[in-house]
Parts: sequence; structure tokens; C-alpha cells
Amino acid sequence: MDNADIDVQDLPAERRPLRIALVTETYPPEVNGVSMTLARIVDCLHKRGHDLQLIRPRQKGETPGAPRLHEVLLRGLPIPRYPNLRMGVPSKRALVRLWSTHRPDVVHIATEGPLGWSALQAARHLHLPVTSDFRTNFHAYSAHYGIGWLHKPIMAYLRKFHNQCQCTMVPTNALRADLENAGFQRLVVVSRGVDTQGFSPELRSGELRASWGVAEDDLIVACVGRLAAEKNLHQVLTSFEAIRQQHPRARLLLVGEGPLRAELQTRCPDAIFAGQQRGVDLATHYASADLFLFASLTETFGNVTAEALASGLAVLAYRHAGAALLIQDGENGRLAPAGDAATFNQLALQLAADAQQRRRLAQAARRSVMAHDWTTIGARFEAELMRATGRPESGPDQISTLEPSSTMRLVGR
Repeated sequence: MDNADIDVQDLPAERRPLRIALVTETYPPEVNGVSMTLARIVDCLHKRGHDLQLIRPRQKGETPGAPRLHEVLLRGLPIPRYPNLRMGVPSKRALVRLWSTHRPDVVHIATEGPLGWSALQAARHLHLPVTSDFRTNFHAYSAHYGIGWLHKPIMAYLRKFHNQCQCTMVPTNALRADLENAGFQRLVVVSRGVDTQGFSPELRSGELRASWGVAEDDLIVACVGRLAAEKNLHQVLTSFEAIRQQHPRARLLLVGEGPLRAELQTRCPDAIFAGQQRGVDLATHYASADLFLFASLTETFGNVTAEALASGLAVLAYRHAGAALLIQDGENGRLAPAGDAATFNQLALQLAADAQQRRRLAQAARRSVMAHDWTTIGARFEAELMRATGRPESGPDQISTLEPSSTMRLVGR
């Protein structure tokens, strides 16, 4: 029988593909941890045979273009200080109309902005199960933009938002504990994956390094992420300046864009500002560095840590978020106590001076993340959606017996 003739109601409950509405304020080609992670989750759910409806703001100059998805593009507005990113606008009435005629089994909300709030209210109005992600520490960001007084009201809003959901997915046990102490309920840990095929030390490029004007034995110190205050880049520059005093030929590589670029260029004019990189170009930049410094203390996870480890880099980070989960200090990377700038600087100097230690950590780094594949993470994510709908959890192959290309043609839509 052709898959186009399958009636989902004839399948056992655990094998019926879910109709999933995914709501997000950010998605590729926007480049940030939330958008890239969500794209991986969408790919995993698609491969497992689910019927996906992606609801997000229309990006500048964009028209629908993902044939495997039912995309609903709504009006968006630029985010202050991040003109390349957009946030949704209140859209409850539009979503109620949409879901009244194309009713999903579950609504998953990835971001808590105006569009996310509208989706939550529309889903509750229609008595649809809702799951959510806690992906961005907006409450922590406030301290970096002179609005620390908003910490309590932001936390109150986030708590009110997530406590109306069947579950909220968080990437680490540490974050779950912090949020539970703040009054958040029904938290489950669903970690993040890393593309160990896409990020690889084999992509190291002598040609790229030559374009930076460095020799093979020169030290490249890298950091990847938005050039913004919440990433604690001043700590990275402080550590690099100390390294530079002992290793004059060392160069700093910054991959990303953001509002701090001009300030950082003034402070470190000979740094390599590579701008935003994607795909194999991004992976090549990682692999062509020698030491990775990540000083952010506002991450819920920090995908760049996993990407740097997969790229075979010696990584130094604070014992925080994903780094605390992925790095065993002294075995596959180095960790400084969270916020301890003096220890961070000391470890940066040690790693810069000890090429043998860097090589040992780099080899272990690659091995340590090989089990963090997106297939496993996608199955865990799927299990939480199943639980929210009251269905039995599926095994790894139960739903994927349906061809993904047929899911939009299933009877019972």
C-alpha cells in the first residue's frame, strides 16, 4: 500500500505521527544558538515522520521556501540592537483561526516573545497541549544593558509563561535546579546535540590560516558568538592581552557579528574579525584555530562549546551551562569556577604556553562529544511531545517507518 493512502487512525497510537505546531521567533537563516538548535530538532522530527507546522516571523525579503514544512510566516519587527533578528507581534486571533481549521496534536513554543505568548493563549483557548523551551536567559541579559531592575518582572513573566505549559524543556540539570528554586514547575532536561560530522578537526585549513597571515605554529585563540555585552567578551580580550604579552605572534579570531564590534576593533585592532560564518565555513574556522576561549555566563547551554569540542580544540570555559556538562576539567578541556576571572586568565596563559597539553585536550575533546548526536536528542524531544499528548512513547524506529515525504499527505489531516 502506498504511504499516501495510509489513514493515521488505523495505526496504533504509538505509531501515529504527531501533528506538531512549532512556534519560534527565530529560525535560520538567522544565526544564533536557538535558531540552529531548533532547525536540528525540526530535521529530527521530520525524519521520524511527524507532520510539522512551523510558525515564525517573516524575515526581511523572505517568501515561504521549505517544501517539507507547512510554514506560516507572520509579521515581525526588528529587535533593538539586533537589526538582523526579528521578533513576532501579538497574533492570538490569527493562530486561533489557523488551529481551528488545522488543529495540531501539540503546540511547542521555543521562545517567550510576543508571538510565543500569543501561541500560548491561543493553544489554551483551544484546549491544546503545550510544551515549551527555556532557551535564553533574558533575565540574565538585563544586567548587561543597564536594566537590571527588570530582573524580577522578567522572571515573573517567564515563570507565568512556562508554568502554563505541560512541560518546559531545559538543557542541563543545573538550570533545572535554578529554575525550580525560582518557582518554575514541570521542568524536564533535554540536552543539546552537536553535528560531529559537520564539525571536525579534519577541516583545519592551512590556506585559511595563511589568509590570516599566520604560520602553522602560530597560536590562534578563537571565540565564536554574538559580539554583544552578554557574551563577556571583555574577559576574552583581557585573557588574550595577557597571552599576547608572552606570545607576541598570537592572534585573536572572533567569529560573529553584533553591537560590540566597533568597540572590540578599537581595543584589539589586529584581531581577525571573521563576521558571521555558516556551515562548512564556520566549521573550518573552528578547526583552524588552536585554543577556544568562552567566557559567557548568560548561556542556558552554549552550543559553541560543543562545536569547539567536536572540532578538536582545547577549550577553556567557566563551569557553567553546557560547558559544565560537557567538560571534565583537565581531561577534555579546562574549566574555571564561574565568574573567577583570575583563574580564567591563569588557565588561558597555561594553555597558550603548553602546546602538548592543548593537543592532549583536543584529542579527548573530539572523543568526548561523539555520543551527543542529534538523533538521540531528537528522540528525547519527541518523547516529551508524546507524553504531553498522553500517547505512549515511541521507540527509535516506530514512527520513522513512514516516509517523511509522505507525512503532509496523510489522511486525517
